[in-house]
Amino acid sequence: MVSIKILTLLIPALPLAGFLLVALNVKRLSHGVASFIACGSVLLSFIAAVTIFSQLLGFPEGSRLITVHLFSWIKAGNFDASMALLIDPLTSIFLLIITGVGFLIHVYSIGYMHDDTGFNRFFSYLNLFVFFMLLLVMGSNYLVMFIGWEGVGLCSYLLIGFWFKNQAYNDAANKAFIMNRIGDLGLLLGIFLIFINFRSLNFTDVASMAPAASTGTLTIITILLFIGAMGKSAQIPLYTWLPDAMAGPTPVSALIHAATMVTAGIYMIARNNVIYTLSPISMNLVMIVGLATALFAATIALKQNDIKKVLAYSTVSQLGLMFLALGLGAFTAGIFHMATHAFFKALLFLGAGSVIHALSGEQDMRSMGGLRKYLPVTFATFLIGVLAISGIPPFAGFFSKDEILANAYAHNPILWGVALLASLLTVFYMFRLLYLTFFGDVRASHHVMSHIHESPKSITVPLICLGVLSLVGGFIGVPEALGGSHWLNEYLSPVFAQAATLSESHHHLDHSTEYTLMAVVIGFTVLVIIAAYVKYVKRKHVPVADAQLSGPSKILANKYYIDEIYNTLIVKPLYWLSNVLDVFVERMGIDFIVNIFGSSVPEGGKITRLTQSGSIGYYIFLMVIGIVLIVTYTLIG
Repeated sequence: MVSIKILTLLIPALPLAGFLLVALNVKRLSHGVASFIACGSVLLSFIAAVTIFSQLLGFPEGSRLITVHLFSWIKAGNFDASMALLIDPLTSIFLLIITGVGFLIHVYSIGYMHDDTGFNRFFSYLNLFVFFMLLLVMGSNYLVMFIGWEGVGLCSYLLIGFWFKNQAYNDAANKAFIMNRIGDLGLLLGIFLIFINFRSLNFTDVASMAPAASTGTLTIITILLFIGAMGKSAQIPLYTWLPDAMAGPTPVSALIHAATMVTAGIYMIARNNVIYTLSPISMNLVMIVGLATALFAATIALKQNDIKKVLAYSTVSQLGLMFLALGLGAFTAGIFHMATHAFFKALLFLGAGSVIHALSGEQDMRSMGGLRKYLPVTFATFLIGVLAISGIPPFAGFFSKDEILANAYAHNPILWGVALLASLLTVFYMFRLLYLTFFGDVRASHHVMSHIHESPKSITVPLICLGVLSLVGGFIGVPEALGGSHWLNEYLSPVFAQAATLSESHHHLDHSTEYTLMAVVIGFTVLVIIAAYVKYVKRKHVPVADAQLSGPSKILANKYYIDEIYNTLIVKPLYWLSNVLDVFVERMGIDFIVNIFGSSVPEGGKITRLTQSGSIGYYIFLMVIGIVLIVTYTLIG
C-alpha cells in the first residue's frame, strides 16, 4: 500500500506536472494528448485524495492529522517557515471536491473547447488552477496557504481573460485581479500581525497559543483576514469582480464558482475557527456581511437576463449564506453547504454552458425558451441543479441550507427571517431561469434552431455525474431530526472541537421546532415555485428590453449602479490623481531634474573641450599659472 505521505505529495504534484507537460509543449501536443494529460493528472489526484480520505476514516478520531515536511523554506533564529503539507478531515473534504469536481470540469472542457485555437493553453491553465487551489488547502502554515491564495488569483486572471483579443474580457480579468489584490493586502497584513504576536505561522501553533492572546489583537487579526476572504469569496463590498468573471469560457466559471477560488475564503475562516471564536466582534462582522451579501445579491439576480450572470449572483448569494453559518459558529454547516454548492453550482454552470453551446453562443434567456425537448439530458440535469439549490428535499441543497437556517433561528429568529427571504428569492430567480430557458415558446432564431442538438457525451456525462451528486450529496449531513447521524459533523468534529469548547454560546433546537421550520420553509418554497410557474409558463411572460425598464426593476437590472458608484467615487478620482502626479511630479519634478543632469553633461563637455586646444605654448602657460598659484597658496598658508 502506498504510504499516506507519498499520496499527499502526489495530490498537488500531479496537476503541476500536467501543467508543465502541456505548457512546455503547447504547440507540439495534439488536442487529444494534451487533454489526456490534463484530465489524467487530476483524475489521479482524485484517486489519491479518495485513498487518503478512506485511510483517515480508519484512524482514531484524535489522530486524523498528518503533516508532511518537504523542506525548510525560511529559517531565521527561532523562526522556521517550512514548506509543509497538512492533511486533516477539513483538508480531505476540500481535496475531494477540488479534484473530483475539477476532473469533471476538465472532461467537460474537452467538448466545450474542442474548436478553440487555444485548446492546449486552456488545459494547462486549468491544471495550474487546480494545483494552486490544492496548495492553498494543503498548506500547514499561512505562508504556504498564501502562495496558493495568490496562485489562484493569477490563474483566475489568465482564465477570465483567456480570450484576450476581446478588450472587454481583458477588462474583466483586470478587475478581478485588482479587486482581489485589495483583499489580499488585508490578508497579508493579518499574517504579519500573526507572526508579530505568535512568532509562528503554523496553523496548529497559532490555534494553541490564541487563547492567551488579547481579544483586541485577535479582533484586528481576524478582521484583516476577513478582508482577504471578502475579496476572494466575493462578499460586500468586494464582490463586483465575480459577475464580470463570466467573460471567461463557461468551464472557467464552473471551476471558479464551484471547486476553486471563491471557496478559499470559506476554507480560510474555517481553518482559523479558533481565533475567530475568540473574537465575538469578528464573528458578528462575518455573520452580518454574509447575511447582507446573501440578500443583496439575490435581489440583483431577480432581474438579470444573462444566464451566466444569474448564476454568478447566485454564487455570491450562496457564499453569503456560508459566511452567515461561519459567523454563527456553525462551521460544519458552512462547510456542508460549500460541499453541496460545489455539486449543484458546477452542474448549473456546465448546464448553462451546454445551452450556450447548443445556441451558438447565445446567453440571453429572452432569446431562448422551449429547449427542453431539444436538449433532454441538459434539461433533466439542469432541473436537478435548480431543485438542489432551491432546497427541495431530498436534493443536496435542502439538507445544507436547512442546517444554516436552523442555526440562524436558534441564534435569532430575525436572522432566520432574512436568510429565509434570501433563500426564497433564490428559488424564484432559479425557476425563472429554468422556465425562460426550457419552457414556453422557442424564441431563438430559425437559423440557430436548425442546427440545435444535444451536447456531446464529453459534456453530458459530467452533467449526469454532477446531477447524481446533487441528488445524493446531502445525505452526508442528514440531521438527527430526520433520522440521520450527521456523519459530516462527526467527521469534522476534531477540527472544530477547540472552537466548540471556547464558544460562549451553544444554540440547539428541539426536533419539533426543526420540523416546524422545515415545513414552513418547504411550504413557502412551493408557493414561490408556483408563482414563478404562473408568471413565466402560464402567462408566458418574457422580460422586456433593458431600455424599457423603470423604477425598482431598472435599479435591480443595473445592479444598484454599484459599478457606476465605484467608478465615480474611486476609479475616476484615482485616474485624476494619477494624471496630476504624472504632470506635476513625474514630468515637472522627477523628469525635469533628471533631464537637467542629463543635459548638463554634454553642455559641460562642450565647455571643457575648449581647454584642449593642442597648443604647446598654451599648455606651458597654464602650467606656469598653476605653479604660481600653488606657491602663493603655500606661502600664504
